[in-house]
Amino acid sequence: MKQFASKDKNDTPRRRQSTKFVRTPAAMNNSGNQFRRNQTLSGIKHESEPTSERTRMHHLARRRRNISAMLTLVFVIIVILGGLLSQFTGQVVVAGSSQALTQKIIPANYEKAITDYLAIHPVERLRFALNQTELSSYVSNLLPEVSRVKLTSTNNIVQSNFTLTFRKPVAGWQINNRQYYVDASGVVFQNNYYEMPAVQIVDQSGVSPQQGTIVVSSRLLSFVGKVLALAGQGNYTVTQAILPSGTTRELDIRLKDITPQVKFSIDRGAGEQVEDMTRSLVYLKSQGKNAQYIDVRISGRVVYL
Repeated sequence: MKQFASKDKNDTPRRRQSTKFVRTPAAMNNSGNQFRRNQTLSGIKHESEPTSERTRMHHLARRRRNISAMLTLVFVIIVILGGLLSQFTGQVVVAGSSQALTQKIIPANYEKAITDYLAIHPVERLRFALNQTELSSYVSNLLPEVSRVKLTSTNNIVQSNFTLTFRKPVAGWQINNRQYYVDASGVVFQNNYYEMPAVQIVDQSGVSPQQGTIVVSSRLLSFVGKVLALAGQGNYTVTQAILPSGTTRELDIRLKDITPQVKFSIDRGAGEQVEDMTRSLVYLKSQGKNAQYIDVRISGRVVYL
């Protein structure tokens, strides 16, 4: 009985053996794209698989773009906040008046009024959003001697300077030891920062102050202010305004270098009565007539005596 020799470990037929390529374990491990058992062909690489240089560069470029966009956004936000902060009014300062005054103003009351307005309208603390017309109206309602408030300058990043324009009186009247004034537009106020007006109301009515003369005087002073302004436009100068006895609805005006005294009614428009007065004075002068008074209280009819 013959004994067969054991086969060689490499039992591949000689014709199928090749000396040009020998598969080694290292070569098998490096063939990452080769098919493997129990592995799908999804193209997803394992974490253990190395990343190519091109992919790494793409990741770095994407990260740089993200960081640059974030820094740009932060810079834009800082610029916007800085601009808003530079326009913010944190402190109100009344810098003075736009006119030459004879008395020194006390800015505390005016600064408080402006601050109160900004508290009601917080958006207008930004200087570019400030409505100066509404601000002037608000301050004038509280402090009638102010006709305009204007934002002028800034001393620092949160401080705003405001300049005030005050009303100039054309006539005054003392009631209950209080001096009232009226400007050319007919607005009545108490605080006067100019010289005393040349025209004062002479009260001959005999009406007691307890009967509401403050209300009457406000209306009357407003009317007087309009008459003075309109008369001045016609080159007439009012020297005295007299409130006759027994009434608070009539006003007698004396003019400089004019003999007749002119009677006005506060219930009729000041402009119409001043026009009637002017025409009457021109007529009397042209006719060479003298009169003690001219009555323009009734529309369409002028009486002189």
